[in-house]
Amino acid sequence: MEDFLQGTLTLFGNPTSVMIFVGGLLGGMLFGAVPGISMLTLAAIILPFTGNLTASDAIMLYSVIYCTGVFGGAITAILFNIPGAPENAPTAFDGYPMTRKGQAGKAVGAAVLCSAFGGTCSALLMMAATATIADWAISALGPPEIFALVFFGLAVASSVGASTLWKGWLSVLLGLMVATVGMDPVGGLRRYDFGFTYLLAGIHFIPTILGFFAVSEVFVQLEKRVRGTYEAPKVNLDFPSFAEFWKLKLAVVRSVVIGFFAGILPGIGAVLAAFMGYNEAVRWSKTPERFGTGELEGVVSSETANNAATGAAMIPLLALGLPGGALTAMMIGVFQIHGIEAGPLVFINSKDLVWVVFSAMFFANISIFFLGWLQTKTVVHLLRVPFHFLAPAILLFGSVGAYAVRGLALDVLVMFGAGILAFFLRRSGYSVAGIVLGLILGKIGEQNFAQAMQMVHYDPVTFMSRPIAALLLVGGALTIAVNVVKAFRGTRVSVDDETAEA
Repeated sequence: MEDFLQGTLTLFGNPTSVMIFVGGLLGGMLFGAVPGISMLTLAAIILPFTGNLTASDAIMLYSVIYCTGVFGGAITAILFNIPGAPENAPTAFDGYPMTRKGQAGKAVGAAVLCSAFGGTCSALLMMAATATIADWAISALGPPEIFALVFFGLAVASSVGASTLWKGWLSVLLGLMVATVGMDPVGGLRRYDFGFTYLLAGIHFIPTILGFFAVSEVFVQLEKRVRGTYEAPKVNLDFPSFAEFWKLKLAVVRSVVIGFFAGILPGIGAVLAAFMGYNEAVRWSKTPERFGTGELEGVVSSETANNAATGAAMIPLLALGLPGGALTAMMIGVFQIHGIEAGPLVFINSKDLVWVVFSAMFFANISIFFLGWLQTKTVVHLLRVPFHFLAPAILLFGSVGAYAVRGLALDVLVMFGAGILAFFLRRSGYSVAGIVLGLILGKIGEQNFAQAMQMVHYDPVTFMSRPIAALLLVGGALTIAVNVVKAFRGTRVSVDDETAEA
């Protein structure tokens, strides 16, 4: 407690540090809400200038941007079906349908509260258990367990958002196919590049996600207006009640745990946490078919989990010198600029800096609650902007975001191509959520599967001898089996009903 108070005094006792803290809060929220630009762009822009700051101010700034940037991406995901970052994609699955139902205020309000709660819990857990949990996670969760985790998540995802189970599976498989485009991460073989150099690096997920969500939604709304089936959503600021949140208390606690432990795993972080939180909400729900149609629990689970991963991602960085994600990888660069080596020795040589970071992340997440409410009251009114102004703006910002990722015009074409494909897939009852899950988790799963096979010398028996991996694989297989049985029973019931009517 004494260390935390000292870190807080260092943070707020210096006017310069306070200004940097506030700048990180506002910058993270603003950039986090711009698809493609995101908090990573802000972090990259300011990296060369961090040498002019003290070490504690520089690391603190990045920590605050990380916390608020993850939250900022939820706003556009809910209002416009445009995730500000990949970790906000599951939020759009139910957040945007809630907006179409006139529940934008409720969805954004849930995101504010759950982001603040999940992030604050993560910060407290980070302070309490950094070294111990990091050592356990790194030793117990290797490539076999991560691959099994991905398999389990994809098994659950196949039942979300599609009109039939089979279309759900096909959606996930399509995402997995897209994930395999480019160089084989292990053998270096070229796959599905059709002779185009551009495809050697694979299809980047940000332009693809922008196409699947933003561009396809513009086409869907245009079609509704042409056919005369469009109904304007009711805009209100009806925030979730305490009773509604109390009903979801188990989902919130579950997502905090999932997000925290997923965030500890180096290189995975908030993206996997968000998808796992959402998938588990579907798996434990008594009405899983309602997810993807505007279920508050979907928004709550996703936003709690991805924000709970922020503090956890700092654990491998500070305790072991391993980045938990893209932004924490940049933070290693900040450490190096100031001549500090991230890892166990930082708790000995730079203890004051560590506690300034802990304090900053704690108060940044608390600030989300207050600033988020103010931001919500403003951004919800964007829904009243006429669509003939909004559609070009969405396409423009989407194009800028797609181009900004790598500076390639072809990424913009990929975005529009993905949008057109998603438009027709949505009309046919396929799951855009399943495709995105397959795309993002597929790359993680493939790389860890290859590493796992090398670890066990390509012996599946040895693979299954690892308890956690075996448990997750069996759980995924049982999930698939249960869904197949449900699908066959549903088909049989519908056939019997038709026969009886005849």
